[in-house]
Amino acid sequence: MRAFLFLRSRLAALAAACLAIAGAPALAAEPVCEVDTPVRFSGLNWESNLLLVEIEQFILEHGYGCQTSTEAGETLAMLAALQRGDVEVTPEVWPGQIEVAWEKALASGRIIGVGHVFDAGEGWYIPRYTAERLPGLKRAADLPRYKDTFADPEDPSKGRIYGCPAGWACDTLNVNLLRGLKLEDDYALFAPGAGAAQKAAIVSAYKRKRDIVFYYWTPTALVGALDLVKLELPPYDAQAYTCLTDPKCEDPVPTAFRVNKVVTGLNAEFARKAPRLTEFFSRLHMPEAVIDDTLGWMEREGAEAEAAAQYFFKRHSQVWRGWLPPEVAERVQAAL
Repeated sequence: MRAFLFLRSRLAALAAACLAIAGAPALAAEPVCEVDTPVRFSGLNWESNLLLVEIEQFILEHGYGCQTSTEAGETLAMLAALQRGDVEVTPEVWPGQIEVAWEKALASGRIIGVGHVFDAGEGWYIPRYTAERLPGLKRAADLPRYKDTFADPEDPSKGRIYGCPAGWACDTLNVNLLRGLKLEDDYALFAPGAGAAQKAAIVSAYKRKRDIVFYYWTPTALVGALDLVKLELPPYDAQAYTCLTDPKCEDPVPTAFRVNKVVTGLNAEFARKAPRLTEFFSRLHMPEAVIDDTLGWMEREGAEAEAAAQYFFKRHSQVWRGWLPPEVAERVQAAL
């Protein structure tokens, strides 16, 4: 009888263990990636893109069982790489900023744009203290009267406008806008060597209360952290803006920057092979308050993108969980 009771207890324990295994979440199984090679990301060198790369790679690695890598490059070079299949994912594409090139790439059938990552904006800015010193400076068209205030150290006969780094798509926009505003004789458009150099020049001038006029974009921690005034431009005109995005624009007409619905760029063949990953990228959306908070934390802490991604995961779980199936979200949570 004792042997029977022992056997029955062992059988009950075994049955309970089987039920526990059967009822366990999918987290118990190792995820299998839909592709058998590393997923290659475009490493565009500005803060929001670097942050998105870290977030998306962490999710792919821990939630979907994929390997990932990053290929550094500039916007148009990475667009070409995306079409060739040299990279599969560009986390932050601003279609309105590279309108001609983007439409041509879509028409080729080799890429697709998915989701709505966030809304982005651009503009020419001056610090609030500069606006108070120069109450007549409200429009970009007013700049010729103040070229001595913004004197270019390399050519004091002209003013300096700090543009974006050479090779970025916004460089074409700024060059054409300068031409459209007929400012070439009065101002030099300075292209810093990298995004970090651009930011350092602006922050240095701001801390010293020096007058500066510069191009920048949102969402960024910098615009949120500084008290700035955006210079007025003529009302947005779609046809004029399209020409501003074209390096071959012959007769640029000034217009306000377009508000960009930022999307994720995917290589079309990759999207066909990886429908679950494509669904994830399609669902990815960063509310304005969330991206501003994360980039702001990154700025205040002087943190790298990897640390900012961990901050995002821990502080805004309700956002990223909404992008993912429950079992994938649980695997990501377990990896934090």
